[in-house]
Amino acid sequence: MTVLTENVNVEEQAKLAKKAAKTLAVLTTEEKNEALLKLADVLDEEYESILAANEEDLKNGRQQGFDAAFIDRLTLTKERVEEFAQGLRDVAKLDDPTGIVNSDWTLENGLNVQQVTVPLGVIGMIYEARPNVTVDATGLALKSGNAIVLKGGSSAITSNQAIVEVIHRGLEQTKIPKDAVQFIASTHREATQQLFTMKEHIDVLIPRGGGSLIKAVVNNATVPVLETGVGNCHLYVDAEADVQKALAILVNAKTDRPAVCNAIETVIIHQDWLAENKAELTETLKENDISVHGDSTVVELIPNSVPAEETDWADEYLSKDIAIKTVADVAEAIQHIEDYGTKHSESIVTENEKTAETFMKLVDAAALYHNASTRFTDGSALGFGSEIGISTQKLHARGPMGLPALTTVKYLMQGNGQVR
Repeated sequence: MTVLTENVNVEEQAKLAKKAAKTLAVLTTEEKNEALLKLADVLDEEYESILAANEEDLKNGRQQGFDAAFIDRLTLTKERVEEFAQGLRDVAKLDDPTGIVNSDWTLENGLNVQQVTVPLGVIGMIYEARPNVTVDATGLALKSGNAIVLKGGSSAITSNQAIVEVIHRGLEQTKIPKDAVQFIASTHREATQQLFTMKEHIDVLIPRGGGSLIKAVVNNATVPVLETGVGNCHLYVDAEADVQKALAILVNAKTDRPAVCNAIETVIIHQDWLAENKAELTETLKENDISVHGDSTVVELIPNSVPAEETDWADEYLSKDIAIKTVADVAEAIQHIEDYGTKHSESIVTENEKTAETFMKLVDAAALYHNASTRFTDGSALGFGSEIGISTQKLHARGPMGLPALTTVKYLMQGNGQVR
């Protein structure tokens, strides 16, 4: 593996990516798919070098006292690398999002007008301790005709560098220039800050990670940002919620993978439902080792729960801790989400269609669920293939961002000497 160096030239890497994007933009769908399949094969073949590099990062992480959730996000195994490779094969099967004619019309003067989809150009990806993002983002960028500049967190830098070196070896056997995938091998904050401001070379920045990272990018970047969101997600259990549905959804949304952004952090429960079903709820929480931070009603009714503080309503636990809030009606539940939610994913459990409709219309979030787990806010789960992130903003893209989110449009006019 290449020795890590801090003497990186971010601007030069961005220039190389921009040049490579010109070549990438004219490749056929078949050529891009062949490249993705080759990358998948090389990842399968060279997984041992990736795992060796990952072990270095894990060793450093343990020495620095990273918590279990963080180590889980950082850890790679042969099976996880195989999942990366399969993800690339899945992306290769998806429709090419570029070159699509969205509209086509002819003016009275005979000038033909087409609106077509085209790549964004060069994507800057800033992320933390998830080496899978290196592969997922690369696959989506290349399939959509974009070059990509990757800036992963320092905790996974050795793993990410090893992955990119494997990707480069694979790209050398394809029509895609290896310069289309750049990795900034630096832990210096200045390298990231430089990426924020290179509008002449980078077309869009996508941050993926915790709230502080996303806030730093949004507040400091002069490059346009596709903002991915922190997931303070809620489950509202209505007075007319089916008990078994509510408990099953709660357990899945909280415990399936507690450290991901689409896991729930707060359960809002109608006071009547809680009074009637406190025994079943208490047993379910105990069986699944879920620790409760609750309001005064919850502390009174659910054994071993602790009083919630103001921060409990706003923070991501990323663990098996959960906050529980009691309300008198759906309006109060919606207001709580408005006050503390992050516009990511919210769910209601109820058999009352009118109540569900009110919730779905009034809650402002990228993804809303009726009688289903928030864990479905995921590109692969919703049939998009791999995702590059989940957008909580409203312009350009919202929700899981798959291939279409990595394109823009241009207008093509075909004339025969028309002048205005």
